[in-house]
Amino acid sequence: MEDKLQIRLHVYDTDLTVRIPREDEEYYRKSAKLIDEIVNSYAKIFKGRKSDKEILYMALIDVALRFEKESDKNDTQPYNDILDKLTAEIEDTLAK
Repeated sequence: MEDKLQIRLHVYDTDLTVRIPREDEEYYRKSAKLIDEIVNSYAKIFKGRKSDKEILYMALIDVALRFEKESDKNDTQPYNDILDKLTAEIEDTLAK
């Protein structure tokens, strides 16, 4: 049975209670803090000119963009392709 923990997170103007795997607590807390910082930064700029919903969507796009950029940095497929070619060349050379 997984060890679950119930924690409260404050994000922007909302307190959330979530039940999470104990080992992920730090990730949840850091994630909530990051979201809170991003939403607050957009709210400072756009509060009164954009709805809260639009501000939240801007923050979601910001987080998703960061995730996608980081995912691209960690894409190992080009390296795998090069290694496959090199391995094939080495095997061909050894077979001769």
